[in-house]
Amino acid sequence: MEKYTKHFFNNIRKKLEEWEAAASIPHDEVYRFIHSMAGSASVLGLHNIGDSARELMDHHNEEEKRMWTISEVKEELFDIIQYCYHYEEESIEVFPGKQSREGEEPVVLLIDDDTTFLMYMKEELEKIGWYVVPIANPEKAIMSYYDVRPDCAIIDIYMDGTNGFEVLDFFKKKLKQQFIPTIMVSVENSKEVRMKSYQMGADDFIAKPFDLDEFIVRVKRQMERKKQMEELVLIDELTMVYNRKFLSQSYAQVQSDWARRRDSYCVAVLDLDDFKGVNDRYGHLMGDRVLKEFASQLKSETRIQDTVFRFGGEEFVIIFPHTSIKEACTFVDDIRKRFSQMVFQANPAFSCTFSAGVAEIADPAKPFDTWLKLADNALYEAKSSGRNVVKMDGKAGEHSPHKIMKIAIVDDDPIIRTVMKDIVSKLPGEQHIQYDIHTFKDGAAFIASDWHEGIPCLVILDGVMPKMDGLEVLEQIRSRSDSDRYKVLMLTSRKSERDISRSLQLGADDYMTKPFKLLELEARLGQMLKRMR
Repeated sequence: MEKYTKHFFNNIRKKLEEWEAAASIPHDEVYRFIHSMAGSASVLGLHNIGDSARELMDHHNEEEKRMWTISEVKEELFDIIQYCYHYEEESIEVFPGKQSREGEEPVVLLIDDDTTFLMYMKEELEKIGWYVVPIANPEKAIMSYYDVRPDCAIIDIYMDGTNGFEVLDFFKKKLKQQFIPTIMVSVENSKEVRMKSYQMGADDFIAKPFDLDEFIVRVKRQMERKKQMEELVLIDELTMVYNRKFLSQSYAQVQSDWARRRDSYCVAVLDLDDFKGVNDRYGHLMGDRVLKEFASQLKSETRIQDTVFRFGGEEFVIIFPHTSIKEACTFVDDIRKRFSQMVFQANPAFSCTFSAGVAEIADPAKPFDTWLKLADNALYEAKSSGRNVVKMDGKAGEHSPHKIMKIAIVDDDPIIRTVMKDIVSKLPGEQHIQYDIHTFKDGAAFIASDWHEGIPCLVILDGVMPKMDGLEVLEQIRSRSDSDRYKVLMLTSRKSERDISRSLQLGADDYMTKPFKLLELEARLGQMLKRMR
C-alpha cells in the first residue's frame, strides 16, 4: 500500500509542476484531477484528502466554462496540498519543548569548525527548547554577533585558520558593556590553555569530551548569571525595567543596526501627570505602586525588540527600533489610553495619566541627547496642551515608507513551495515591514533572477534540486560582495549529514532537516526574520 501512496503523491506533484508551467488551466482538467483524487485517496485510506476532494466536487460543475490560473488552483486545493505534507510530517519525532516556542527561548551562539560537533549539539540543545545558531566560520561569527544577540556564546579554541581566542578577544573588547557569557571548549585541557581562557575573560572552560547533562547545567548557570548581572547593574530596583545606565549600550546597538540597514528608529519620553500630587495625597508607598504598575504595563505592551528605561523619578524612555515616528506615536498613545483606565484602590480610588513626546532618530551618528532633547521638547508641548496626550516632534519628516523584505522559497517540490508560501505569508510582521515572497522551482532560476537584488533577502533553500543544488546556490550567494544581505535557511534530508556539514562551512545561517513540523519551521523563520529587521 505504501508504494501506491507514494505514487499518488508523486502524481499530485507532477500535475502541479505541469500546471505551474502553463499560462492557464481549463476547468474540465481541474475537475478531472479532483475527481481522480476523491476516488484514489479513499481507497488508499487517505480519508482527509478524499473528503476534501469530494467537497470540492460538490462546489463545482464539470460543465463550467472557465480557465484557472495556477494561483487560483493552489488556493482552491490548498487543504489537499497541506494534507499531502502532513502525511509525511506525522511520522516525525517531536522533541520536548520544540512546539512551545514563543520567541523568548534562550539563544546560544555555537562556534566550532567541527561540523559534526555543531550538528550534534544543535540537535541536543534544541530538544530542551533553546534556539541554537551554529557557525562553522569564525569570521562569520564575528560579523553576525550583533544580529544574533545571544544569551551565551560557546567558542572552540582551535579552529582551522582562526584561533578561538581571537573571537573571544573581539567579544570582550568590542562589547565591554554587554553581559554575554562566553564559554571556551577544547580537546586540549592543559593548565596553560585553561589559564589563558580565564585571563582573556572567558566565563568558563569546558574540556572535550564532556558529559552533556553537566554541560547544559553549566551553560544554564552562566545564562542565569547574565540575568542576575543585568538585574543588579542595569535594572531599576523598583520598577524592574532598565535604568539609564543601559541607554548608552542600547544606543550603540541602534548605531550598529542603522549603519547596515538605514531603518527608522524612534525614542519616546513618557512622564506621569501630577505624580507629586499622588505622593502628597496617598503617600510614597502608593506612589511606588503606581510607578511599578506603570512600568509593568510598558513592558507588557511594548514589543520584544523595544527597550523600556526608567530615566529618573516618574520619567521613562522607550527606544523603538525599526519603527516610523507615526507608528511609535500610535504605540504610545494606545498604552496611554489603557493606562488611563487603570484604577488604583485607595481612599478614594483614583486613576493616573501620562504625557509623552516622540522623536525620530534621523542620524544615529549624532549623540543620543540630540534625539532625547527633541522628544523632551515634544513632551513639554504635551504637558502645555493639557496633559494626557502624546505629541510628535514638530521637526519630524514625513512618514517613512514601508521597508521591503524579500523572502525566496527555492525548492523543486511544488507541495513544499505551496505550503511554505502560505506559512510565510501568515507570519506576524511589523506594520512598516512588507514581505515580498517569491518561489523558485530550482536553484538556477533563483540565481538567474534579479528579483532579489539590492534588498535584504531571506532564502529558504532546498539542498537537493535539479540543475543546481542548494549547496551550489549557497556557494554563489556567499561569493557575492553583498552576501551579508542574504540570510539562508537550508532544508536538508535527515540522511545527508555531509550536506549539512558543507552548508555550515559555506555559511548557511541555519538548517532544518526534512520532513519537519510546520510549527517548528514557523518558529525558526520568525527567529531569522527578527534578526533581519
